[in-house]
Amino acid sequence: MWTQADKVKKALSGELYSIVRRRAKLSLPLSLIEFLKSQRQNSLGMLHSIPSFPVVFCDFDGPIVDVSERYYRTYQLGLSTLQATYRTQYNQELPICPLSKQQFWWMKQNRVADRDIATRSGLPDDAIDAFLQQVARLVNHPHLLRWDCLQPGADEAIMQIKRSGARFVMVTLRHPRQVQAFLQAHDLSQHVDQIFGAADHQAAHFNRVEQKVDLLERAIASQQDQGFSTEHTWMIGDTEADIIAGQTAEIRTLALTCGVRSQSYLEKLNPTEMHPSLMAAIQRVLIDGLLQAA
Repeated sequence: MWTQADKVKKALSGELYSIVRRRAKLSLPLSLIEFLKSQRQNSLGMLHSIPSFPVVFCDFDGPIVDVSERYYRTYQLGLSTLQATYRTQYNQELPICPLSKQQFWWMKQNRVADRDIATRSGLPDDAIDAFLQQVARLVNHPHLLRWDCLQPGADEAIMQIKRSGARFVMVTLRHPRQVQAFLQAHDLSQHVDQIFGAADHQAAHFNRVEQKVDLLERAIASQQDQGFSTEHTWMIGDTEADIIAGQTAEIRTLALTCGVRSQSYLEKLNPTEMHPSLMAAIQRVLIDGLLQAA
């Protein structure tokens, strides 16, 4: 007959189980090892003692999708298009000096203003507005959206949270159709329970905090109206919009450093916790669920 620990080990992935074992050695209110031992007397009921996690809210760009290549190619195309326009219409050569991807992405992650990025790329002041308008027009073009790719391990993280019994709800400034198309292309749409997105195709590019606050508020209310608990929920994200939205809603926040903002920038926002990837965040959520059940 399987022991209680065997059943938990089977229910969770081997990687998560090892994390549970390591966490159990820490000074917790009730260690996970003690929890497992306390359940041994009722081995047939162990499967029912594994908690059914309630709702996890998660952003799309950053935690799930790596947008760095699309953003950089949009930046490059914006510069080259503007250069071509000046040559054709004004017979003038702009003194453009494009940033490397590493330089560009460092600036994006540390929230350097787009206008400053344009200036550091050699654009004169009178050309910057035209460049920014070009970037906003290009960034969601299908030709560029194809450069979005799945973050390493994000697919397994989504499937793992769903195997736990949780509801996985997307709260994103992307248009829901874009999100659904990406999830379907990666065979993940069946693992996402709901998508709360922006009607404005430009919303994700501008990352307006007030829009994310409103979307998360609606998402939480919708889950509660459907009878799902949000008492011990989390908001997972990678930007100030995600963290502030979670804090405004008075729920715990998990900031991810794999996305659009750097660790040093995110630390200033005082999230509940910080993790390097969606997989690490999901494992933390699952451990929290076990402790809540204990």
